[in-house]
Amino acid sequence: METADQKGDAATKTQEHVSKWWIRRWYVPITVVLLLGLLALCVPGCRQTVLIALGQLLVIEPTPVKSADVIVMAIDVGSAGALKAADLVHEGVAQRVAIFDDPPSAVDREFLSRGLPYTDWAVISTHQLHSLGVQNVEQIPKKTSGSEQEGVILPGWCKRNGYHTVVLVTSLAHTRRLGRIMRRDVQDPTLRIVIVGSPYSDSGFAPGKWWKSRGGIRTEIVEGEKLLLDFIRHPFS
Repeated sequence: METADQKGDAATKTQEHVSKWWIRRWYVPITVVLLLGLLALCVPGCRQTVLIALGQLLVIEPTPVKSADVIVMAIDVGSAGALKAADLVHEGVAQRVAIFDDPPSAVDREFLSRGLPYTDWAVISTHQLHSLGVQNVEQIPKKTSGSEQEGVILPGWCKRNGYHTVVLVTSLAHTRRLGRIMRRDVQDPTLRIVIVGSPYSDSGFAPGKWWKSRGGIRTEIVEGEKLLLDFIRHPFS
């Protein structure tokens, strides 16, 4: 009779096999699409249409939400997230904003050991929200290092606090990938997480003109690569 560990190992191997199979299956079509895209960029009449389509690929249309239990700022959304969260509070969507805590890194601890002050992003975001008129701010007490961990942590935190409708604020270019992550990880049918992109991003990214600035180009390339990898690894998200 198989033990739990053996079953877990078998499931992991099966998942890895499926992932490799999907990578092999999609390698040629994706390569062809990329090549066609590059060729289209060489045609003046098609260039702008293709560029806009590439920008829109990263962004999902916001789902209208009139009321939520809490607004959560995603990891790394920074000041742009604080601005959008404050807008949503003043629009009456929710009165409470939550941010992920930001434990000190090795570099931060070195500064602390030398007697220098350390101010993490959670403290900075809280101060910004208070300055923007948002008084009810709480922290999600869990160390996180990326979007994949957000999908693991957030549903459990919502369940413990009795939240059923959550607005998750992130950068515009990150909305589609974060939406895919949340669809995979949220197993509770009573929990609804609505992804909202902040229009205040300072990276220069905008779906209709991202190629006009270095920041926009950098964001499109980085987020495009991450989205493509996520699609290859999880094609049914």
